[in-house]
Amino acid sequence: MQRRQFLSMTLGAVALAAVPASVRAEDFRKSKPTVWTTKNVFKDPAKPAGPTEEGVLNAVKALFGSNNITYSDVKLKAPDVASNGGAVPVDFSTNKEIKTIAVFQNVNPEAAVLAIDANKYSVNKYSIKIKMKMSGTIYVVAQGTDGKLYGAKKTLNVALGGCEG
Repeated sequence: MQRRQFLSMTLGAVALAAVPASVRAEDFRKSKPTVWTTKNVFKDPAKPAGPTEEGVLNAVKALFGSNNITYSDVKLKAPDVASNGGAVPVDFSTNKEIKTIAVFQNVNPEAAVLAIDANKYSVNKYSIKIKMKMSGTIYVVAQGTDGKLYGAKKTLNVALGGCEG
């Protein structure tokens, strides 16, 4: 009985010791802080009407070093009309081998929403909910292991007051 206990505890300790070596996450807020402070740009700064793509492209460049995006190989699913801007469901995925995948939007003050580090064992299929204060566009950008940027974007309407109109 003692030998079995010893073996099970030894195998458990080896498994625990191996886990931290295989799990790696980069804190993008510390390593690339300008991504999270990049502001969106509006046509009329006095009132946020007519969001542009400029803030998103600046945030993409701050994160990846380039904003040359090929809009292919990434799937993005979001509603055409979001009845609640406080919780917009967003599903995104890719079958490419990637290093990082990130979500941006062009209507809130800051463009960046999320950045995820990936590796060759990652299942790159995600479902999140994001906050959008008004109608705008959601962007998903993935950096492939080849260094190229792949993306998808979707424009949606946010029904103010939750009345879908």
